[in-house]
Formats: sequence, structure tokens, C-alpha cells
Amino acid sequence: MQLTGNMFAQLAAELGHEISTLPDFPAEIRAPQGTLGGVSGFQVELGSDVYTPGDKADVIVAMNAAALKVCTLGSHFNHPQAHFDDEFALYHRHAIVIVDTDALTDKDLEKALYHTDNPFTELGIPESVQIVPVPLTSLTKEALKDSGMDNKAVLKCRNMFALGLIYWLFDEPMEKAIHLLEEKFKKKPALIAPNTKVIVDGYNYGQNLALNTTQIRLEELDAANKQPGRYTSIAGNKATAWGLIAAAQKAGKHLFLGSYPITPATDILHELAARKDMNVMAIQAEDEIAGVCTAIGAAFAGDLACTTTSGPGLSLKSEAIGLAVMAELPLVIVDVQRGGPSTGLPTKTEQTDLMQALYGRNGECPAVVIAASSSANCFDFAYMACKIALENMTPVILLTDTYLANGTGLWRVPTLEELPAIHPQSVPEELKGHFNPALRDERGVRYWAFPGMEGYEHRNIGLERDAEKGTISTNPENHEHMVLARKHKIEQIANSIPELKVIKSQISNHKSKMSETLLVGWGSTEGHLHAAANALGCDLAQFNYICPLPRNTREVLSQYKRIVVCELNTGQFATYLRAQFPELPIEQYNEIKGQPFAVERIVNHVKK
Repeated sequence: MQLTGNMFAQLAAELGHEISTLPDFPAEIRAPQGTLGGVSGFQVELGSDVYTPGDKADVIVAMNAAALKVCTLGSHFNHPQAHFDDEFALYHRHAIVIVDTDALTDKDLEKALYHTDNPFTELGIPESVQIVPVPLTSLTKEALKDSGMDNKAVLKCRNMFALGLIYWLFDEPMEKAIHLLEEKFKKKPALIAPNTKVIVDGYNYGQNLALNTTQIRLEELDAANKQPGRYTSIAGNKATAWGLIAAAQKAGKHLFLGSYPITPATDILHELAARKDMNVMAIQAEDEIAGVCTAIGAAFAGDLACTTTSGPGLSLKSEAIGLAVMAELPLVIVDVQRGGPSTGLPTKTEQTDLMQALYGRNGECPAVVIAASSSANCFDFAYMACKIALENMTPVILLTDTYLANGTGLWRVPTLEELPAIHPQSVPEELKGHFNPALRDERGVRYWAFPGMEGYEHRNIGLERDAEKGTISTNPENHEHMVLARKHKIEQIANSIPELKVIKSQISNHKSKMSETLLVGWGSTEGHLHAAANALGCDLAQFNYICPLPRNTREVLSQYKRIVVCELNTGQFATYLRAQFPELPIEQYNEIKGQPFAVERIVNHVKK
């Protein structure tokens, strides 16, 4: 189902539609097929002015009885007496529901914990829902009866039949779909012919049987408002990897990644390990600590150094990040947040690592913290994380999350020339022969010399250093001076990052109390809050730069009588803002369900 959803989203993006996707799958490597806990879903919204994957679906494809139940009952799928409810169902009461009737056998119903032999009645599905029964399994077998494939391989093609039916439903061109299929399976050419036949048969099935549904026409993007260029869909992890590569190319540095596999960040390691042609060096280290320590070594050696992880790994890396802060070395740490604590919900999304990123190290240990807000702009903020690290000699923690990492969005592929310049910190020629690691420029940023530079030999240590000589120091006044120097270095970065911009409501009414309300978010909630702000008629401030905050933050927030901070945790960013600006009227709205926000719930909360 992940393959099916990704192909549909990819085609939509290449046809010029905006997209937002939400892959949702179990944490088990092979969850039991046909069970409620084993349902794997992929949600996509497409068209124009798309901000989220959508609250309620217009079309559902249920490949078995368990999927039908989970989609109909939502979070209440385990309740034996639950029925369709507008609040919890994943589709609305006028949706189209396509069901594989071959997967509604007595055995299938028993696996999915049904109590009767009629799932539609038992689930209380309203008559207004358009149910489209399709024998997907038997139709796929019939289509491939002469293919020579075994039964197991044939059944794997069911999703392509369903995808062909969806292409018909959304009136998408089959020639482009087939081209996309050929690209997807070009390394496995034997799969191209059978999957092409099945996807065409699915399309024709919808066309020839005149199914009792209405084809869905998508609103086209306004070409006049669309920047010329090449567009595609991209997942957040891939965008992050490409942003790191682009930054290394722009800075004229080798890219080094030292990482340990962890869900949901591992795809970044996969992507970078395949890019030796771009001077990328990737090491799968023995554990999280080894991963960050190899990266620190690479930073000392003069490379653009990165490490990737999720919340549990960030905890393990904290001591080494403190070493990078003390040694003042450029280091990029990508934290793809997931549900926690401990192993928690490894395939679900949360924003619960913010306080750890800001303060989760011993001593006064400031680092830059930034956050991406869409799958596509993971590229931009990975690039900016590298730029800030290289130019300011500091660790930078980039926060993404499972929703961004696995989800996809429409992305315009930039050229290297249009990306901002990166000027890595260097060392003046006049310091040759008497260089030490305590020397700084006018911004308070220490100079960067590395092994192989004759005349700049030095030691860089984890102990406190003398502010002038760079040697070990335990002097109390010197320690306080150095703590404040490292703090000032981070604070001055506010002068080189963009100011906070307010997204004005499209239906703002200055006579309404909503004009005095500001929604505030950070990171991946931007799309949901943007849609909510439009529905409410209020403004939105979405933060990508968190430490330091944009220099005009107080000025912007103080213009509103009501500030509602919405985040997928218990209020970490709200607490941070209150500490910075205690005079402001900050409220909060929080969810910790392992899922992105629903726009409707935000709107109802703010109105209430």
C-alpha cells in the first residue's frame, strides 16, 4: 500500500498538482496480515492549495476486512460495539469506499474480529457512502493467468489493479502512469509487463463497467503563480539527504555522515551511502555514540560533518554534542522525531524532542535548533543547518519528524546556483605559526584550522580552555567568561537568520475578535495550522528558527491579544516562549496521539 500511495502521489505531482501525504504503518517488520494491528495505510490529498493530507478522505480503498474496519471506526477500531461516527471515521459520509470483496471471507472477518457475516451493516456504514465492491483478487488472478507467475507473486499485484482503478476515478492519463511504473521497476524488468497489464486492466474495469461513482476532477494549479522549473514529489528524509549534499557542494567540502540505523531516520543514511559520486562518506557506526563521535572527528579534520538519529539516539549522543559545543566544531545533528519515550511508537509522529534539543546536555551548553515544516523544505533547512554550522562553528540540531520524513510533498528542484552562498569559517594568514583554538573573529566565532594546514597545529579539547591562550584552565572568572562567549556566539546568529513572518488569513475581518488571535506553531504543524487559520480568519506565525529565535519575535507576538500555541506534545514550545516573553498572553493546544493534527479539532478548540 505504501508503494501504491507513493506512485499515485508521484504521478499527481508530475502532473502539476500540489500534494501532501501521510504514510501510516505498523511498527512490526511483518505485522500479521489481515489483522487490525497489521493495517498499513497511505493517505494523500491532491489538487491546489493543499496544506495537509486531509482530515477526512473522499475515497477509501480497503484491501481487506481489517482495513475496512480501521478506516470506518478510526481510533475506536478495537471497541466491539463501535459504529461509524463522523468524529472518528477516516472518511466522510459521502465518500467512495472501494472494497476487495474477495477479502471478506469468513476467515478474513474472523481475523478482523467481526461478529457477523455482513461487515457493512455491522460497522453501521451510512447509506450515503458509495460502496464499490470489486473482486480485486480474482480479477488480478484472471489478468495474470498466462503470466507464468506463481500465486504469491500474482497476489502482490492486487495493489496495481486498485491503482489502475484509482487512476480511472481521478481521470489521470494512463501513458504517464505506465511510464512511472517502468521507472519504478527498471531494476526489476521482469515485473514491468505483468504490473503494466494489471494497472491497465484496473483502469479499463472502471471505464467499461460504468461503476456507480462519479469521476473526480482535480482543480489545476494556477500556472501564472507557479514558479517555472522541474517539479516532483519528494519525501522528507530524501529531501534532507539532498540538502546536506547540496550544502557540501556549495561549501566546497566533503560530506561525512556518521550514523547508526534508527526508525524513522534510517532512509537518510541509505540515501547518502549511495552517493559516493558526490564525495559523500557514510559510515554505519556500531552505535549512536560512535556515530556522532566519528562525525566530530570529521569536523575536526575539516569536513562538513553530520549525524542522523531519532529521539532515543539524541539522548545517547548528548555527551558527545557537548564535546562539539566545548570544542566549537561545526556539526549537524538531524533528529527525526518519533513517539516516545523509550522505544515508544517508532513509526508514529510527535514533536516531543524540543526540550531535549534545547537543553538536553550537561552544563551551559548552547546549540542552534531549527525545524523543517514540510517534506519538501526539509531540503532547505538541512541546507541552512549546514550553512549555520560551517559559518558559526557550532553544532546545529535540525528537527524533523516521522510525518515529514515518510510523507511526500510537491517540490521544485532548485539549481545549485540559486541556493544561498556558504562561507565556511577559516583562519587568517597572519595567525600562521601562532594559532590557538581560542582565537575569534569580530562575531565571537572561533577560527577553524584543521590537520594538514602547516603552521596551524593545535590541540582542541573537551576541558575548559583559557580565553586567550587556548590551554586548559580551571580559573573561575575565565570559565564564566567562556560560558558567556559561547552563549553570545549563538545569540548573534539571530542577525543572520530571516525575521519571523506572519501568514495573514485569507478571510481576515478586522472587526472580528479572530483578527486579534494568532495561531503559533513550529516545525511540521505548519500545513494544518495554515488551513485552520484560514478557516478561523486569524493569523499564523510558524517558527522554523527556535534557538536563537528570530530577532523580531517579541515585536510580532506582542501585537495580538490572544496567542494559541499548537504542538504535538504537552506544551514544550509554549513553555519556552513563556520563559522568553513572560508578559505575553500565551495559551496552548496540545495532542499526543502519534498522528498529525486534524484541522477540524484545532478550529473547534479555538472557537470554543
